[in-house]
Amino acid sequence: MSPDSKPQSPGGSLLRRVADFFVNGNAVVITVLAFVSALVIGAIIVVLATPQATRAWGDLLARPGAALGASARAVAGAYGSLFVGSIGSPGSIARAIASGRASDFANAFRPLSETLVSTTPLMLAGLGIALAFRAGLFDIGGQGQLILGASGATLAGFLLPGLPQAFHLPFAILAGAAFGAAWGFIPGVLKARTGAHEVITSMMMNYIAFNLLTWLLTTELYQAPPRDQTVSKTVAASAHLPLIAGQGLRVNLGIVLAGLIAFGVSWLLRRSTLGFRFRMLGLNREAARVAGVDIELHYVLAMTFAGLLVGLAGAFMILGVDFRLSPSYGGTIGFDAITVAILGRGSPLGVALSALLFGAFDAGGRTMQVNTGIPLQLVEVLQAVLVLFVAAPGVIRTIYRIRVARSGRRVFGGWAG
Repeated sequence: MSPDSKPQSPGGSLLRRVADFFVNGNAVVITVLAFVSALVIGAIIVVLATPQATRAWGDLLARPGAALGASARAVAGAYGSLFVGSIGSPGSIARAIASGRASDFANAFRPLSETLVSTTPLMLAGLGIALAFRAGLFDIGGQGQLILGASGATLAGFLLPGLPQAFHLPFAILAGAAFGAAWGFIPGVLKARTGAHEVITSMMMNYIAFNLLTWLLTTELYQAPPRDQTVSKTVAASAHLPLIAGQGLRVNLGIVLAGLIAFGVSWLLRRSTLGFRFRMLGLNREAARVAGVDIELHYVLAMTFAGLLVGLAGAFMILGVDFRLSPSYGGTIGFDAITVAILGRGSPLGVALSALLFGAFDAGGRTMQVNTGIPLQLVEVLQAVLVLFVAAPGVIRTIYRIRVARSGRRVFGGWAG
């Protein structure tokens, strides 16, 4: 230390670190700013979709205050309904806790329950897609893997109705995981043995799964009587996931198991030899080969594990909420899981949080549409803009004039070609 230099105070050093945290804009700051930016764009769309607000803006020069007031009311109403529909009304929650009545409790916490119900499959499917990402693979086959997982759990759920729940439920969950893993194993083997790109093969597996489900629902094995309806037989009660908040709410043990599985995936990627090899493969395939990693084997393992996790998502949907298969089962959850994985930046914790956000959007969007008339598609716009900003952090850095961090860290090492 030179004679003229002064010792730095701990407080000054802390302030500098905090300033550097925000000025350089690490992943957390970029994600928060992306979320805020998406809300701003959503607010503009709300104003444009609200007739009262657009009429007020037509009279802007005569009554500027009315335009601003109508816009503020429209945005507050839309986002307020989104919050109440996903979390619940604070007043209703307080009254339910004070009254202690089960009916009040169920009504107050139903929005949060529906958010957690929507979060569960998104979290598990997102974890599967993220695990493949970390190994340098882009798994587009989540929808097919989810359908197969649900089909396996359904089959195990209605074939053995006499089993005790302690055996029947785990067996049905394992059946769903096994079916999903098998559906992920196929594109993994094709990638390893023939070099076929996993994007193409897993996408084609989706179409096969769609048509396989349609056929299964016409077979005597799956189809519920009478034979003129295209739904499956109902899963026996002994294979249902137990409710964790009483009969009035649909939230079940699946969300707890999903959280434990997220912790297990985090341990796998961070603490295990297999996870280290997955991450090495994703960062640099040739370096991994030189280090002795069996590239082909780990491609198969990564896609199989990804299919297993997505298959669990389908199993938990069937065993916890739906209890029977129908045509086009699963909606777009398998594809939404890709955006959840990207938004979560491949981290199990990030995937869990982004799944919770998307689950809140799904539950709250319906309430917003009913209360305000704002189309449900606004939620999809918010999701798309949010993922766009997170996937292209340079846009956020340009808008907010954030410098590139000195020690940038890549989230994904790229997708192996």
